[in-house]
Amino acid sequence: MNVGIVGAGFIGNKRARALGDAKLVLVADIHEDRAKKLAEKHRCDYTTKWEELVSNDSVDIVIVSTTNDYLAPIAIEAIKNGKHTLIEKPGARNLKEISKVIEVARKRGDVKVKVGFNHRFHPALLKAKEIFDSGKIGELMFIRARYGHGGRKDYDKEWRAKPEIAGGGEMLDQGMHLVDLSRWFAGDFDETIGYCKTMFWDMAVEDNCFALLKNKRGQIASLHASWTEWKNLFSFEIFCKYGKLDINGLGGSYGEETLTYYKMKPEFGVPEKSVYTWPGKDVSWELELGDFITAIRDNREPVGTLHDAYAAMKIVFDIYKWSKEHE
Repeated sequence: MNVGIVGAGFIGNKRARALGDAKLVLVADIHEDRAKKLAEKHRCDYTTKWEELVSNDSVDIVIVSTTNDYLAPIAIEAIKNGKHTLIEKPGARNLKEISKVIEVARKRGDVKVKVGFNHRFHPALLKAKEIFDSGKIGELMFIRARYGHGGRKDYDKEWRAKPEIAGGGEMLDQGMHLVDLSRWFAGDFDETIGYCKTMFWDMAVEDNCFALLKNKRGQIASLHASWTEWKNLFSFEIFCKYGKLDINGLGGSYGEETLTYYKMKPEFGVPEKSVYTWPGKDVSWELELGDFITAIRDNREPVGTLHDAYAAMKIVFDIYKWSKEHE
């Protein structure tokens, strides 16, 4: 598979390093120096016009790694040109935009489209899902999850602080991953409340959001997404009738990726404990693209579909609505 990447920033570079057996053939970025630098690393061509990339005959897969305001427009044109398309999370700025992407993909019919939910491919979460699906720890009761970082100097001047570019704040950014993972384990949620606040950064979007989600089975997800965590943190805990799965860290600045599996004994007391660690590099990006390519070849739905993105985004905007109504 030949890949074209639109957006040669931090995430575009991450995607380029995680192509596996796929080949990067073209890079596009409005900043020529960034496009050229990434292209030279991977010995491929570059352009400053994304329109040239999405219509290029040598490109099989388009990865859209731009700011949120360009995600949907570029993805729509890539799909129209018959390209399999991976759109970075959240997939668009809002529900109206992602609905347009879904409609174009439906009409085209012959290409695979997914949104970048690479967290589903972290080994700790894959192992947790395996244990959860085995039924060994019984029915889900609730999920408790936290995800955050502390930003950078002048973070409030970056594009994520501007609603016209980003579409939302921290809940649409890192919180979108928490919502997607919660849906992965608990299914759809039908009741949503949350408070989104700007507590520190001088910006027009929230830097913290506290949310509660409930599904029809009464299972709860308690989520906190934060841009004032100061020390980068990822914590995702799954509580079931007969045990608990505790995922911490994502590698790098988030700490070593670890899954602790607590299995209750019939007599209660101290549970049996198994600890799994993944001290190496973050492989989630490569595993995600590998799954996407397999989905294309096998003509199946990829993991992390447009409909998953729409469902997660709807929950995020339901939280925004509830928060605004209860200020």
